[in-house]
Order: sequence, then structure tokens, then C-alpha cells
Amino acid sequence: MSDLTAIANLSILLVEPSDVQQKIIIKSLLDSGVKQVETTTTQEQTLALLIKYQPDLVISAMYLADGTADTLLQKIRSNPSTEHQPFMLVSSERNKKYLEQLRQSGVLAILPKPFSATAITRALKATLDIISEEEVDLEHFDVTLLRVLVVDDSRFARKHIIRVLAGMGIPAPVEAENGKEAIEHLNNQSFDLIVTDYNMPEMDGRELTETVRSSNSYSHIPILMVSSEANETHLANIAQAGVDAICDKPFEPATVKDLLFKIMS
Repeated sequence: MSDLTAIANLSILLVEPSDVQQKIIIKSLLDSGVKQVETTTTQEQTLALLIKYQPDLVISAMYLADGTADTLLQKIRSNPSTEHQPFMLVSSERNKKYLEQLRQSGVLAILPKPFSATAITRALKATLDIISEEEVDLEHFDVTLLRVLVVDDSRFARKHIIRVLAGMGIPAPVEAENGKEAIEHLNNQSFDLIVTDYNMPEMDGRELTETVRSSNSYSHIPILMVSSEANETHLANIAQAGVDAICDKPFEPATVKDLLFKIMS
């Protein structure tokens, strides 16, 4: 199935209180090939609809009459029947504090207003990657045998990472809430890959990486760092700590597949 055909088959729920913005976003979606778009305007309407029907993707504005995209996503993630719902934010919000919480909750993409046709198409393709579950082909590894350690202080973020990995055929990983807990796991069992957040209490991603690289027992394990930091100097410092690849948060399945192929092959 081609991307265009697959995008045409996607069902989208747009959560947008503004009639004007609804029309603009719907036009962009239609121009990208989407044919199925439903709309809601409030958090209450959205949660009620999701109980009956789960679309392939929820696209939400930041501010709603009865809450924010953050509170909406927290409620979606807290319900076992909707916790894996792909979710994308479209907003002109620039406050890093507000956006960081959404990144930690596993948003698929954060698109600024105004956004380009290329940006919305890329986000739709990321949605396809999430729901298609195509096993990644690694040259020297059977992906179904990979032993992965996922380290992130956010339970929602860990679930998002685990779902992306599961879609590639990678079995359920071991989870840790911070670097200190990760080291305990590393001392007790073997792993083929570490996927870690940067900002964590107790021991952050950089400290974890430095500890791993200075160890005689597990310094060889590849490390994929997931970071929402955009500062180039900061990213350079992370790289110098010894990570094999750095991935943006939120990250797209296609990007993760590419990085995994480079790291593991």
C-alpha cells in the first residue's frame, strides 16, 4: 500500500475550539490526502468520543474551554483503553515548560502554527509507522531477540518508547526510572541496547552514559539518548559523554528505525 493510500485511510479526530482554525487545519489535512476528519471542541467531548471510537490520530490545540492539551493527554494516557492513542499538538505556544510536559507524555509531534504541508505530511507518516508495526531489519541481529533497557522517569514516555519498539518487533524491554536504577539492572543482567532520557532525577542520562562507558562489564552496549534539548552546545556535551545516537523527543518511528539500523548494524 502506498503512503498516499494509507494516509487516505487514516481516521483523524481534530480537537479545536476555533471555527477558523478548524477550517484551516482540515484544509491542510485534506490537501495532504486525508479523507476522514471528525471534530470536537472541548476536552469533555473528546474523552466521551474516545470511549466509543478511537481514531488513528488525535490532533489537538493547546488551549480548550475546559482544559489544555496537557490535561487532555494525561487523561487519555491514564485510561487503559486509550493509553496508546497517537496524539499530536498543533499550537503557537512557545513556552518550553508547557511543551516539555507534552513531550514527556509521548506526543507523536508538536507542530507550530502556521505549519507547512511538509510538516503535516511528515506527522501523518509517523502515525502510519506507529500503527503499521513493520519489523525493522538489522543486518547482524534478530530484532526479536534484542534485550533493551529503557530508562525514563516518565511512565508515559516509557510506554511511548516501548510501543514504538514493539512496532519494530522488539520484545518488551526492562524499564528503569532513572540512571541509578538502570545501573542496578545492568549489574544483574545483559542488554544489547540502552534507550535513555536525558533529564532524570537521581542520575541523569549523561551521568548514566559516563558510568556505562567507564565500566569493564557493559561499556560496549550501544546507547540511544532521547532528549528534548535543542541547544547545540548541550547536545554536543551529551555526544561527548559517549552516546551512539541522539534522538529528539518526541521522536518519530522512522527516525528511530534509521538510528537503530546505524547503531546495531
